[in-house]
Amino acid sequence: MGTQDPGNMGTCVPASEQIGCAKEDPQVYCPQETGNTRDVQVTDCKSPADNRPQKETGCFNPEDSGQLMASYEGKAMGYQVPPFGWRICLAHEFTEKRKPFQANNVSLSNMIKHIGMGLRYLQWWYRKTQVEKKTPFIDMINSVPLRQIYGCPLGGIGGGTITRGWRGQFCRWQLNPGMYQHRTVITDQFTVCLRREGQTVYQQVLSLERPSVLRSWNWGLCGYFAFYHALYPRAWTVYQLPGQNVTLTCRQITPILPHDYQDSSLPVGVFVWDVENEGDEALDVSIMFSMRNGLGGGDDAPGGLWNEPFHLERDAETVQGLLLHHPTLPNPYTMAVAARVTADTTVTHITAFDPDGTGQQVWQDLLQDGQLDSPAGQSTPTQKGVGVAGAVCVSSKLRPRGQCRLEFSLAWDMPRIMFGAKGQVHYRRYTRFFGQDGDAAPALSHYALCRYTEWEERISAWQSPVLDDRSLPAWYKSALFNELYFLADGGTVWLEVREDSLPQELDGNMCHLRPTLRDYGRFGYLEGQEYRMYNTYDVHFYASFALIMLWPKLELSLQYDMALATLREDLTRRRYLMSGVMAPVKRRNVIPHDIGDPDDEPWLRVNAYLIHDTADWKDLNLKFVLQVYRDYYLTGDQNFLKDMWPVCLAVMESEMKFDKDHDGLIENGGYADQTYDGWVTTGPSAYCGGLWLAAVAVMVQMAAVCGAQDIQDKFSSILSRGQEAYERLLWNGRYYNYDSSSQPQSRSVMSDQCAGQWFLKACGLGEGDTEVFPTPHVVRALQTIFELNVQAFAGGAMGAVNGMQPHGVPDKSSVQSDEVWVGVVYGLAATMIQELLPSGFCLWVTVISPTCWELPEGKDFTVSIYLVEVAIQRVPS
Repeated sequence: MGTQDPGNMGTCVPASEQIGCAKEDPQVYCPQETGNTRDVQVTDCKSPADNRPQKETGCFNPEDSGQLMASYEGKAMGYQVPPFGWRICLAHEFTEKRKPFQANNVSLSNMIKHIGMGLRYLQWWYRKTQVEKKTPFIDMINSVPLRQIYGCPLGGIGGGTITRGWRGQFCRWQLNPGMYQHRTVITDQFTVCLRREGQTVYQQVLSLERPSVLRSWNWGLCGYFAFYHALYPRAWTVYQLPGQNVTLTCRQITPILPHDYQDSSLPVGVFVWDVENEGDEALDVSIMFSMRNGLGGGDDAPGGLWNEPFHLERDAETVQGLLLHHPTLPNPYTMAVAARVTADTTVTHITAFDPDGTGQQVWQDLLQDGQLDSPAGQSTPTQKGVGVAGAVCVSSKLRPRGQCRLEFSLAWDMPRIMFGAKGQVHYRRYTRFFGQDGDAAPALSHYALCRYTEWEERISAWQSPVLDDRSLPAWYKSALFNELYFLADGGTVWLEVREDSLPQELDGNMCHLRPTLRDYGRFGYLEGQEYRMYNTYDVHFYASFALIMLWPKLELSLQYDMALATLREDLTRRRYLMSGVMAPVKRRNVIPHDIGDPDDEPWLRVNAYLIHDTADWKDLNLKFVLQVYRDYYLTGDQNFLKDMWPVCLAVMESEMKFDKDHDGLIENGGYADQTYDGWVTTGPSAYCGGLWLAAVAVMVQMAAVCGAQDIQDKFSSILSRGQEAYERLLWNGRYYNYDSSSQPQSRSVMSDQCAGQWFLKACGLGEGDTEVFPTPHVVRALQTIFELNVQAFAGGAMGAVNGMQPHGVPDKSSVQSDEVWVGVVYGLAATMIQELLPSGFCLWVTVISPTCWELPEGKDFTVSIYLVEVAIQRVPS
């Protein structure tokens, strides 16, 4: 092995077909003289910018791909890659480099306002990290770098996820519940080996990386001849192998299946490799899937990791591969790398190799005959600080101009989990179907490899009505499905609920709580991968449409959990960071901000958020009432509504105290007492006042369903008085004022001012006899928002800024008023569409630009685009 002069390379490929891909000297990895291999072609990778061939018409759709595919030099479009989705050349480089928590555009006055909070945060952060040895729920000191590398995650809902980057790297891991490790594990790779006439002619790791380990492997794939295509829950990577007349298409499949409460919970992913031989010679093709046991970090350090081969034959289908046992406490797991055995394929393996060494033994083993040695027996458990990896290889023969298929799966079995407090044992949802003993990885692998074709049929049936709708733009179709990744990759957990964990005293009040949680489990997802709080309710308000439309039973389960938490209290006093005031963690009969931190004990201890005391927030109770009615409206489940009715009464009674002058309209408290937790609101306000009136209106509807005439009359009276006050105090002829303070920002145009009307329309209310906000006022306010917050901000290309002054300058009175929040803009677009305003459709373009959209960083706002789909479905044809 070593470096040779290109002129001495025996590649058996014509010089005209040897396409370069790097500016360094080429690395040639030659076999020992075995008599049955040739020198292997290794492409030298220079940027082909100066001699790029003209692209053929129709190679890709610029509307879908824009600049992201500009570097692609290949002609191959892959095997059955769909026309819609997010597509990017593997050689693409993003020019915009992002950094988290940048403060260079925060005004000095806003910095001064937050000095007290900053000091209290530092004290709290030090105590949390240095004394308690825990990770802060928001870590502003050690923030995760923002890297534009992520693609579709693997894994169903609630069993943990493994995210692959769009260049193929395994780079983000959420195996321990809710806790992310951002680590690219370099061993985790696919490698291709091509053989002609019994000799290996091409062997390449399908990775652009050039790592310092496994140096005997042939790294540095030419990215100019490969592209990635995402349409969640599937993704495709297409590799045109230079000089080989071979195209590889890797299809990644995850069982995300709407209205399915079994297979959607499985911790599995499938990789289907379709290999096309475009030449006139027969080929032997092998794909090797190598995997490290663990991530190479602190969890591996204690040692005791070991691998073993397995073979499972069931129902005339055979799967074989490797089990990677990772017994580290408190959450041990087993990873399975497996392949399907067919009449046309051969599956081999290597049980153990050193992932931190040169990798020569593995490389030569594959190079020699396109297969691995397949030793029997398990590997020796590792010593402290020593790593171990394994690999599975599938080989097949490929006729001239033929095509073959090689199928792999990746499964992980972590049935029994503990959160950070290590106080209670929980079992994941999939254990209901595959057992709790930790030995399910072979069965999961077999099930996935035998069922994935059915999964794909169901995915196509779900997505086709949208994808085939020619009235919808391509970028909308891409975003609608791709942004759903967060439902699985939001630190998501889906847990079984033990009967003895539910309070007995609530049986009479919520009759269907117990069967709902028993049959469908407990669901939680984080506010964001760096905002580590489960089921943050003020933003679930925006994201919840995806859940209620696709997995309605999980939304109802979440609502039952929120109702349980509402009726409980935790009077432990703590200091809140913004105000410095000591107050209880949770008061009774108010909606919690969140259901807890995965590094603590969620569901048992709620309200991980401690910036504000949210018991006095004005929007949480209202959002619960609105979502309860929305869920009833979309499911027709009267049992659910009747169970929630007493809780709605309780939280609305708590909310009444904020109407201090008894005019039917609540007042904000002169601090940031709502989801915009850095934006002060005083007195009656457009946002909270509008949510209040909408909540009162749905209370009238719920009272009618529940046969509570006296309560219906009570809220009808409040609604009448509140409507008059809202119009009198806030309407200025063009829009509703931000609030009623004497400050200049009180006349700011808030993009979210019509949130109450949006939710009413989504519930079939808000017009005709159920009109709350005068339609002409709603339409005029939306027009003003479009003119000022959208078109007058950033050239009309970034969506709607949260706050805009009436003379067309962004409101900089707070750190949040001059931001753009994606979920809020989706809600605004949906509202405009509901009101049949053309600007609603125009606003889509400013949110999801077809030339710059990418799979976003983790935040539950990302799934809120489904609320736009709700609005579209309600528009008359």
